[in-house]
Amino acid sequence: METNQLKDTDRITNLSAGDQVVLGFSGGLDTSFCVKYLTDDKGYEVHSVIVNTGGFSKEELVQIEKHAYTLGVKSHTTVDAVKTYYDTIIKYLIYGNVLKNNTYPLSVSAERLSQALHIAEHTKKLKAKAVVHGSTGAGNDQVRFDMIFNIMIPGVEIITPIRDLKLSREAEIDYLKSKGVEMNFAKAAYSINKGLWGTSVGGKETLQSKGILPEEAWPTQVSKTEAEEVKLGFVKGELTSINDQKFEHPSEAIQFLQKIAGPFGIGRDIHVGDTIIGIKGRVGFEAAAPMVILKAHHALEKHVLTKWQLGWKDQLAQFYGNWLHEGQILDPVMRDIEAYLESSQAHVTGDVFVQLLPYRFQVIGIESAFDLMSSKFGKYGEMNTGWTGEDVRGFSKIFGNQTAIYHNIKESNES
Repeated sequence: METNQLKDTDRITNLSAGDQVVLGFSGGLDTSFCVKYLTDDKGYEVHSVIVNTGGFSKEELVQIEKHAYTLGVKSHTTVDAVKTYYDTIIKYLIYGNVLKNNTYPLSVSAERLSQALHIAEHTKKLKAKAVVHGSTGAGNDQVRFDMIFNIMIPGVEIITPIRDLKLSREAEIDYLKSKGVEMNFAKAAYSINKGLWGTSVGGKETLQSKGILPEEAWPTQVSKTEAEEVKLGFVKGELTSINDQKFEHPSEAIQFLQKIAGPFGIGRDIHVGDTIIGIKGRVGFEAAAPMVILKAHHALEKHVLTKWQLGWKDQLAQFYGNWLHEGQILDPVMRDIEAYLESSQAHVTGDVFVQLLPYRFQVIGIESAFDLMSSKFGKYGEMNTGWTGEDVRGFSKIFGNQTAIYHNIKESNES
């Protein structure tokens, strides 16, 4: 691919050669293309920033920094956002047992918002003229990044080379090869986004309505086949221990559980959903720890919360998850819902026992001092100690009294 083909289709900006731009960088195909295009073809001074939300090891971050400088960035910054990502977003997804369309734990949706907020802060710090992200023009991320940037850094120009040039992954690979860039282009055939709350996997199989990702496309290969039981300890809705091993911060517990459950192939699925821009989309994901935590947490809640606590929390959490998915993390209504979710967790304390098996898991049960299923108040379907049969007869008559009146009057007027 020749560079003048890119220039001919590029949008007009207010920037000149030498101007500073901040690029949200992951080291993958899209953002690597952005560096070469912005430095070599446009002449901008590119300052890359990677926001680690739990998807990179220390060794990987070192390699990504080296890769950024090899590509030609002026400076590279690494932001450790794992704990703040949990504290400001993931915690509430757990409190709400949030699964988009009853399937997807919002792995990338949540991650992108945390990244966008930190990139905006870095852009402010450098007083750069523009901020750059590598989103395509067909997905949700472009809206999430654009919206956060418009709110947090108004007036700063937003540059999106992949979207504006309408590039395919094959075209990006051809361009980088023409520039002499050495990368694992075979791996680049799949778009993989790894973070604390799960990993998304996109490839040719997810671009159509039928197809499953091949085994080699999943980042975590299945290596465990024997059943294993784990005990998850929650304190006020937060995961604080696993098999009695305590952690200083819940994010550490999540990462520890991922190492245990991931090799079982648990939490693999393909999510089909409605994008912010109105089209349907498919994405593969693996989220062993998130799926186990959400189901375990929900099981504990069903024992310790009242009927209407659960009912209202479900409604608010569904809205919260949908609004978060669409990038609206800065809407003040989100703080209001978070306050309710926080309050609901006052008694969500106890242990949950989970059996892990290849490709699946099951919740065995819970133990909690706040368990409302206490035998001293009766055993469902067997016996009771808190009321008599006569109490129930009277209650049943009064509880259905208004409906009985309705039907009585209805029949009288229809006869």
